[in-house]
Amino acid sequence: MGTTSVQDQSTVTILCCLCGAPITANPSNMCVHCLRSQVDLTQGFPKQCALVYCKFCGRYLVPPKTWVRADLESKELMTICLKRLKRLVKLHLVDAAFVWTEPHSRRIRLRLTVQDEVLNRTILEQSFIVEFVVELQQCADCKREAAKIEAWEAVVQLRQRVDHKRTLFYLEQLILKHNAHEDVLGIRQQKDGLDFYFVHRSHALKFLSFLHNVACVRQRQSNHLVSHDPSNNVYRYKYTFSAEIPPICREDLVYLPPRVATQLGGLSSLLLVHRITNQIRLLDPLTGFEHHIDGATYWRLGLTALMNARRLTAFVVLDVEPVERDPAATSCGHLDQRFRLADATVARAADLGVNDQQFLVRTHLGNILKAGDLVLGYDLVSANLNESDLFESLQSDSLKATLPEIVLVKRGYPQRDRTKQRIWTLRELPKDDGDVGEHRHALREGARVTGRQRDQRDVALERDREEFMQELEQDPELRATVNLYKDPTKFVEDGLGRLGIRYPGDRKWTASERAQGQSRRNVQNANRFDGQRGMNAYAVLEADTDADQSDDYPSVSLDELLDGLDISDDADQGQDAVTS
Repeated sequence: MGTTSVQDQSTVTILCCLCGAPITANPSNMCVHCLRSQVDLTQGFPKQCALVYCKFCGRYLVPPKTWVRADLESKELMTICLKRLKRLVKLHLVDAAFVWTEPHSRRIRLRLTVQDEVLNRTILEQSFIVEFVVELQQCADCKREAAKIEAWEAVVQLRQRVDHKRTLFYLEQLILKHNAHEDVLGIRQQKDGLDFYFVHRSHALKFLSFLHNVACVRQRQSNHLVSHDPSNNVYRYKYTFSAEIPPICREDLVYLPPRVATQLGGLSSLLLVHRITNQIRLLDPLTGFEHHIDGATYWRLGLTALMNARRLTAFVVLDVEPVERDPAATSCGHLDQRFRLADATVARAADLGVNDQQFLVRTHLGNILKAGDLVLGYDLVSANLNESDLFESLQSDSLKATLPEIVLVKRGYPQRDRTKQRIWTLRELPKDDGDVGEHRHALREGARVTGRQRDQRDVALERDREEFMQELEQDPELRATVNLYKDPTKFVEDGLGRLGIRYPGDRKWTASERAQGQSRRNVQNANRFDGQRGMNAYAVLEADTDADQSDDYPSVSLDELLDGLDISDDADQGQDAVTS
């Protein structure tokens, strides 16, 4: 009996003050039906709004003058619709969902569920539908294009004065990963870099800010007056921003004159470029210490590369003996624990069977190299460095005695055509034909670009791209900074819905078969790839590499690859043509 009385007291029943129906006691003393009839949360709320849509570019207007591209029933379109409802800020939005309409009806409906506090702190929830009428209007960009007026207002000219494009390829992947090209109107490939065109100057400044965060960029600016309306005092300019990247790249050998080395805190004379971000990371191969130089310091000193990766020479490791670092040694840099000092005995791969010349080299690759490995390095003994006035001090006998004969850079691998076994690919920026800039230069010189010159340019471009992709395969740290995608042409699906890898000349392999046959197929379908650096050295080791088919080449695991890349992705991201 005691329990029953407690339950009766906790659930008090009263009569509704309007209809007299028995209800549970609440602060308003009304049932839900009567409460909804007395209070309307949507009173004064617009049930119909207008959305401005440009049918030429597929973008919606976000007042006052921003145009945003959004698909039907997407979260971007819902955000645009909710921003049009100004009174929504006074209510608590619980749920929002699209109500299906015919795509050609120019009607977009949203079902909104809102809550608010009404009589005597009673919480009332109500659902209603808001209809948006799509009105067609041409955006300013499409108007300029229809009137054949130059659409771009600012251009960023990204340049690097080197004989390869590996750094530009890496920068392109960073732009794609961080979606820094979302405001780009068009991209044009030039001889030494890329031109990025923007509709507004603010978009170009935003892109320049991104470049300063990922690279040591020297920026210059100029503007050109296009038109002037004296009655309204309105000026229209076109802005040109020059962004220059240092002409040094990863794996380059940099020589510091004694005066410059002293200014930087007593650095070594020969340093390897280990990484280039918004700072240049220089590695001392004789001590393993790493030094950082910011962009302002680099441009003030004007450092250049003594030797670049094109001049790497192949060596064979005969013996490796680890060396302990001297605890009393001091340096202004910090110690990189990924490397270990060692004394390596190496010989030129081209000299095997010709002479017995060997070199004892101090290297930072002690934890990577072992006897019999192939290693790439700079041969300072046979190098010709008399062409530049910057290195006249190298002729000093006292300085020559302190410089090493060989500077080892990284481990090498036998040259093979690895494109057929590569199961990953990279995205590319949609670029216009680069012949435009070359034709202009040729016209100034009174000549014209021939088909042979274009073929040579394409061959050099593919060679640089292959070298960059091999760098990604061999360097996990570099690979972690970019997005790698599964190559849709290399992955196939069997009858059971399992995803497998397709190899050259193979039938459709399944994932279970791949684990058993991948290594064997990689070896059987490997072909030597000509046109790469160090080919003369690899030709010497041809017999050894054929006998030992396992070259221990680094591979990219499936866990590192992203899905979602389609063959038509680049076409979907194509930008409007740039008028110049």
